[in-house]
Amino acid sequence: MHKARFYILNLFFFIVVSYFPKFAFAQSDSTQEVSHFSGKIFATHNGISLIPSFSLNRPALLFNLTLGKKKLTFEPDIRFALEGKPWSFLFWWRYKAIQKEKYSLRIGAHPALNFRTIPVVSNGKEKDVIESRRFIAAELAQSFTIAKNFNVGTYYLYSYGFDDSQKHGHFVVLNSAITNIGVYKDFNFHMFPNIYYLRLDDLEGYYVSSTFQLTKKDFPFSLEAILNQSIKTEILPEQTFVWNISLVYSFNKNYVDATPKI
Repeated sequence: MHKARFYILNLFFFIVVSYFPKFAFAQSDSTQEVSHFSGKIFATHNGISLIPSFSLNRPALLFNLTLGKKKLTFEPDIRFALEGKPWSFLFWWRYKAIQKEKYSLRIGAHPALNFRTIPVVSNGKEKDVIESRRFIAAELAQSFTIAKNFNVGTYYLYSYGFDDSQKHGHFVVLNSAITNIGVYKDFNFHMFPNIYYLRLDDLEGYYVSSTFQLTKKDFPFSLEAILNQSIKTEILPEQTFVWNISLVYSFNKNYVDATPKI
């Protein structure tokens, strides 16, 4: 039973990896299908993962792209070390199930590849090679608007690992957003404090983190910083405190949906 499930999950993974990108690029060729294309490019001195307790510990380039319509989007999250080595590729599909004035609910799923450099012996000589590990994951995110510039919410991510890594991951977040704090003329400050629980197989940990952003109206560049502090954890390798600063370039392109209306 376990072997059968393993082979089914492997087949699902490769089908998704093969066809999702093709579907996304096919959409990008037609304004009849795509209503917007946006993204952010991060240059940072320390790449930090979606789960902030994990970091690359060296400079990185991150590409977060969004392609799709109002509710359904394809969102590749591509990360490289600054010297060009791949770090992780996540191919998100996200659906905005509920979008109300005071409440929103989003669901999503992705296949992913995570890369690491390992030493191997070939022809009697040791050398480093890049190894990829496969994952699939699903998320559930909800947000409640408390005031004009203040939101709270929850986020849950489950991941399954195929290869030499943890098999089951649970990432549970209580988050908040305090946005558009005017600091000087067209400059705004934004804060996103979080507290989260992480479980990888039989190991668990508790953390606090916060993201800070400084933006300027109608200007594509911004600054972002992430701070992460562990409270109590069994997960290794562990750094008690992780932080970074990033220069962010943002863009947004909107297209007319030319789909015939019936």
